[in-house]
Amino acid sequence: MSIQYVSVEEAKARSGLRMVVVGKVPSPWGEAAKGFLRIKGLDFVAVQLAYDDPALAQWVGQLSGPVVFHDDEPPRSGWAEILMLAERLAPSPPLLSLEPAARGREIELANDFCGERGLGWTRRLQLVLASTQQTGGFPERVAAYLGGKYGFDAAQGATYGPRVVQLLGKFAAALRATTGPYYFGDRLSAVDVYSATFMALLAPLPDALCPMAPWARAAFSFLDDTTRAALDPILLEHRDMMYARHLETPLSL
Repeated sequence: MSIQYVSVEEAKARSGLRMVVVGKVPSPWGEAAKGFLRIKGLDFVAVQLAYDDPALAQWVGQLSGPVVFHDDEPPRSGWAEILMLAERLAPSPPLLSLEPAARGREIELANDFCGERGLGWTRRLQLVLASTQQTGGFPERVAAYLGGKYGFDAAQGATYGPRVVQLLGKFAAALRATTGPYYFGDRLSAVDVYSATFMALLAPLPDALCPMAPWARAAFSFLDDTTRAALDPILLEHRDMMYARHLETPLSL
């Protein structure tokens, strides 16, 4: 079912799960959070992030998404704390192993998608760099905002592409080594959700499944030759499997 979007006032008045999300763009962190709640059968309502809404800024405490609220608990905005909340509220089906070694591997790969210097973080900076070089990437205004917010450094620009390529190779190798359709064989994990949603930053789903803002589609679709070569088809095959089996289409943005 499509996600129910409500106003800030209605969300504040509700109990249960409420999530502030970036609108009109398939932000992978937010789409992954939606995916966890969907897979676990947890009901929630969403509020689209509005950068010019003082009531929203006061409630959320920041101008980013996703931010998840549960009852009167403190808001959660980090990828790991959102995942852990979903695991606590609905332990089944589990998206993290309880076996220490397996869990450590899952957290490592999840951080490689979501964390600082992970795929999402570095790909975003790669697109800011392309904008500054006028070869592609974000519109100038968006690039200036994201570059300032996430630490773009032109002196480090030459490192962004190789880091994206390195991570894509790591993920593709993990999928080619698995014995089943998922990163960990026949067991669905959070890593599978992250992998599927983060592919939007390199190869967005078609407009019929992901009706996103045109400027964002153009930006996310930009690939230099080296990055394009590193985008192993197995990553997109895995993405398509995840959306067919576990994640909602069309995306509710």
